Amino acid sequence: MRATARALVLSVALGAACAPSVGHPDWLAPVIAELEREPVANPPASIAEYEYKGQTVYYLPPRCCDVPSIVYGPTGTIICSADGGLTGKGDGRCPDFFVERRNERIIWRDERSPARK
Repeated sequence: MRATARALVLSVALGAACAPSVGHPDWLAPVIAELEREPVANPPASIAEYEYKGQTVYYLPPRCCDVPSIVYGPTGTIICSADGGLTGKGDGRCPDFFVERRNERIIWRDERSPARK
C-alpha cells in the first residue's frame, strides 16, 4: 500500500474513532460538552445506555466523593440517582436500577488522561 493510501486509511480510522457517538439523543450533546469542560474525574466520566422499566435510559455514574449518579429518561428528564451521594445509595427513587437494567451500551467515555500531581 502506498504511503498516501495508508495515510488516507489512517485518517479515516482516526476520524471515526474521534467522531461523536452516533445513535444517542440530541439532548445528550450539551451534557457531554459540560462533562468535557470539567476537569477529568477519577474514574473518568462515562455515559451508559440501558433498558429499564420498558424505556431507554442513560446512566451517568457518580464521579467522586459524595456526588450522586444520574439516570436520565429518554427525553433527558432526570429519573433518579441510582447510587452515590452521602449514603452511597442515591436518592431512593430507583432502588431496583442495578437489578432491573438490561442491555448495557457505553455511548460515551471521557478519553482524556487525568492530570498528574
